[in-house]
Amino acid sequence: MKRGWIIGALAAVSVLGIAAPFAYGAWNPFAAAYVQGVDVSRHQGPIDWNALARSDARFAYIKATEGGDYVDPRFATNWSGAGRAGLYVGAYHFFTLCRSGAQQAANFIRTVPRVDGALPPAVDLEHMGPCQRGPTMSDIHGEVVIFLDTLEAHYGVRPILYTTREFHDAHLADFPRERFWIRSLYAPPTFRRDDWVIWQHHHSARRPGVSEPIDLNAFRGDENDLAEFARTNEPTT
Repeated sequence: MKRGWIIGALAAVSVLGIAAPFAYGAWNPFAAAYVQGVDVSRHQGPIDWNALARSDARFAYIKATEGGDYVDPRFATNWSGAGRAGLYVGAYHFFTLCRSGAQQAANFIRTVPRVDGALPPAVDLEHMGPCQRGPTMSDIHGEVVIFLDTLEAHYGVRPILYTTREFHDAHLADFPRERFWIRSLYAPPTFRRDDWVIWQHHHSARRPGVSEPIDLNAFRGDENDLAEFARTNEPTT
């Protein structure tokens, strides 16, 4: 009886020893083969970007805007800090169903500089509604296309689409040629398997230089591929 208890306890310790790095975000065997990065917003508070860059982070996506008029109050600080620390830097927009694609694109363009060598813009598509003020947009597909086309014309590169399984299945099945950033915690994405370029594999990890939990991402490629991904084309407008 005592021996059985000991064996059970050792097995539990072993499982915890494997699970703890997953929960903490220190190690993920599925993501380890890829280049690692983070995404941040005001929720992470002040960030020591040099300390974060000395960990395994090689790129950072930073929240810039949301909807038609919101600007993340830490965007400018995070954008410059990540760049000075030597990370590849990109900006993302949280797309709501409450303002037109043109209005949301204008908000992003007013906020995010056009910089050679930046990562492609990203649009966060997960808001399922409803809207607190005003109606929900009737043509989600069309408004997303307007947003993507407007940013592509301005920045010279097609934005990537961050999404969840729920939003994708509801609204993005008819986007056959886009590049995706997939949220799939811990395990590799089970949809858009041939189309994802970034995989968000953790949403509450701990990293040096950041006092609050942080999202972890894996870029599908090596350092050379990441450098190519960050090569901005000439804008058409």
